[in-house]
Amino acid sequence: MEEAPAFETRIDKPGSILFMCGQNSIRSPMAEVIAKRLLPPDIYIQSAGVKAGEPDHFVDTVLQEIGLALPRHQPRTLEELEDDYFDVIVTLAPEAHHFALELTRSQPVEVIYWPLIDPTAVGGDSREQILDAYRAVRDQLWRQIEARFATPISHRIQKV
Repeated sequence: MEEAPAFETRIDKPGSILFMCGQNSIRSPMAEVIAKRLLPPDIYIQSAGVKAGEPDHFVDTVLQEIGLALPRHQPRTLEELEDDYFDVIVTLAPEAHHFALELTRSQPVEVIYWPLIDPTAVGGDSREQILDAYRAVRDQLWRQIEARFATPISHRIQKV
């Protein structure tokens, strides 16, 4: 009996996806890492920000909880990417959405808006409350990437 693949992609799978947020320090790099885990390796996946921010170590923490890592991520802008053409741009913040719409006005690029809360805006009195806000963003990204781009068979969020 032949083993089922770890994932099945939709028929209309894109060849390249860009995740964009304001500073490429929380939401978009988190989405990039999750998408690279969920989607086949032949899809080119990157992330960028409208402007470059600073690395956020809470992102590393919540990704490690599910067995993922953000390898030496340095926040970057679209201008800093090697390739600047994408089939799909997923924007995760209002400023990124407006930027992507303006950028792609005369190009056949699908721009999708997933307005996710900035976990730094949630606040909290304890480290655990702050991490919960980051976990909520991580889990929402996982669900949305899974629902839009892949139909996984065996991948589920598992805490290590």
